[in-house]
Amino acid sequence: MTARDTSLSGLILRAVGWFGLGLLALAVFLSDFLAHEPAGATMTGAVLAPPSDLHPFGTDLLGRDVFSETLHGLATTGVNAALAALIAIVLGGLFGAVAARLPRPLAFLLRELWGVLASVPSLLVAILLLGLFGHGYTFLAAGLAAAPLGFVRAFDAVDLKSRHAEYARATGIPATTLLKRDLTYEFRYLLGAVTARALAAVTVVISTASFLGFGATPPARDLGLMIAASKISFFSAWWTAAFPALALVLLVLCARLAAGLDEGEQA
Repeated sequence: MTARDTSLSGLILRAVGWFGLGLLALAVFLSDFLAHEPAGATMTGAVLAPPSDLHPFGTDLLGRDVFSETLHGLATTGVNAALAALIAIVLGGLFGAVAARLPRPLAFLLRELWGVLASVPSLLVAILLLGLFGHGYTFLAAGLAAAPLGFVRAFDAVDLKSRHAEYARATGIPATTLLKRDLTYEFRYLLGAVTARALAAVTVVISTASFLGFGATPPARDLGLMIAASKISFFSAWWTAAFPALALVLLVLCARLAAGLDEGEQA
């Protein structure tokens, strides 16, 4: 396969990823309209009824419509993930791009400090922060936990020895002007991949934290908590966990496709 073919396939995968994210965002936006029942509505049908025409995804232990609950859970997970991704982009990707252009000693000191933080698993950092902030701040904890890795990626993506940078310094262009130019053009070019990668990372952290009992608490429910609540009935009623898990997989997969699957790429 040629480099051109690889690049074309990468563009196609990214397009598929963004298209999928768009469809999921539309489902989140229309969740109240598409859902058959309001969030948390119990005894809408027989307990643990299998998928049927009336309940396409079946019902759970409390007789809740799994199709409706999956849509509501996707909405909760998607909104929290979007807020967390925004935090990770600003404190991670954007700050990393700015820090790389600071005076060399300060820039590499920040790189080392954030590199140490990035070496700690994001989930553990998020759980620690949730202990400080409380359950209602899952998006904040996930965003802060994902920021160090985003910082390191953005910092390492900057070519500090590029011909453009050397020429700009030689001609006496102020550092602030060079920084504005780089952020306007270079970071904007990377923003799509940075956003999608951050969205995938924080979605995994938020859902896993909820699954372990550190995230959303009833009556609020996200996909992670829905999967956790289905553990006791999974082997007798597979649909109670399978459909929320499928929605979560689709969200993370689309985000990773939109970011680019090649871990060797920059951003």
